[in-house]
Amino acid sequence: MNRRIVIVTAVHTPSAPFLPEAYLSLCEQELPDGWEWHWVIQEDGRTDAVAPYIPQDNRVTFRQGRPGGPGVTRTIALAHAEGEYVKVLDADDLLPPGALARDLAALEADPTIGWATSRVLDLFPDGSTTGFPGDPAHGPIPHGAILDHWKANDFRAPVHPATLCVRRELLLSLGGWMALPASEDTGLLLALNSVSRGWFSRETGLLYRKWDGQMTGQPPHVDPVEREARMAVIEERARALAAFRWRATAKAPSADEVIHSR
Repeated sequence: MNRRIVIVTAVHTPSAPFLPEAYLSLCEQELPDGWEWHWVIQEDGRTDAVAPYIPQDNRVTFRQGRPGGPGVTRTIALAHAEGEYVKVLDADDLLPPGALARDLAALEADPTIGWATSRVLDLFPDGSTTGFPGDPAHGPIPHGAILDHWKANDFRAPVHPATLCVRRELLLSLGGWMALPASEDTGLLLALNSVSRGWFSRETGLLYRKWDGQMTGQPPHVDPVEREARMAVIEERARALAAFRWRATAKAPSADEVIHSR
């Protein structure tokens, strides 16, 4: 039996037409021997608009549920996701070749690394791309480094939470994504960094699509009153976790687990 990395995608009606492109980017991934991917697509609601775009592939699971926003949608998707690692992929984004293999290499090499991120390129409608200035150095990210940078730079993290790949047990121990109307992935990122070291790859790991309908481009996302509240609760949670001084380290698989995974 192969080991598995689970790809979790929250989708709503406007972003559904991008799913076939996301699927093609998954099919281009080459995983190490003994590994496979499973894509769980969870609709944020119950409509008839998303199903026509779901690929017919045994490696793809589609589920629906009552609306709750992207954080709730991704978290409920974990009920259908069996695998050691969980990778985020927004419905309108793309994975460049090699992205999953690099995540797995970082996490498999060091049990003290709880999560991995990578360089991002914005992808524009004309096909052009642009990167972000100030990427961190390639390699481990120390405890607390994300919060320090985020606080000092107008709540902007040095790595992009849409590139997260995380150990499943660690993700569940933190309760999944934060129950916020937005910035739920940033909240998870800061919580993860409060309890475990991370990893940053200088290789591009995500093409982040820029388009008129994306949720982060809508006026409510930048409402100053709501944004201040989101940032406050994100910071308070991260500092509370850090104060517990809990450090997450992956356990080594038992002999039985190794045998049954073959």
